[in-house]
Amino acid sequence: MATPGKGGAARFAAALFVLLNLAVAIAGKSYYDVLQVPKGASEDQIKRSYRKLALKYHPDKNPDNEEANKRFAEINNAYEVLTDQEKKKIYDRYGEEGLKQFQGGRGSGGGMNIQDIFSSFFGGGGGGMEEEEQQILKGDEVIVELDASLEDLYMGGSLKVT
Repeated sequence: MATPGKGGAARFAAALFVLLNLAVAIAGKSYYDVLQVPKGASEDQIKRSYRKLALKYHPDKNPDNEEANKRFAEINNAYEVLTDQEKKKIYDRYGEEGLKQFQGGRGSGGGMNIQDIFSSFFGGGGGGMEEEEQQILKGDEVIVELDASLEDLYMGGSLKVT
């Protein structure tokens, strides 16, 4: 009888990746498609395309057109994600669903983010996520006055702070 090991986890991760990509493909247009720009588009290209499309589909220019209003909302949403570097990085890596999970895990205090999902399968380290993507919680800033001579500063040493 074979015991499940790292190979099983790798197969599961691969299957999960394929399913997420399939879900994104079925869901419809990407944010890049919505703004009619290529995936590697610069911020300037994204901004120009957004302005052009926002003017075309703006509710003031299409007051009785519900489809134009929906399209305008899609354009705004795509622009918001693609011009925020953190959101764009998550979107490019995990798609719209990953972005929803990330925002749910941060904004409301509920939900589960991508790191939580990988941690539950692979334990602890975020499943290989880059260090900069992991959240680091910082405490309050503490300011303490210390008396030290120039010699102490130059030579180094340690002081006990209580």
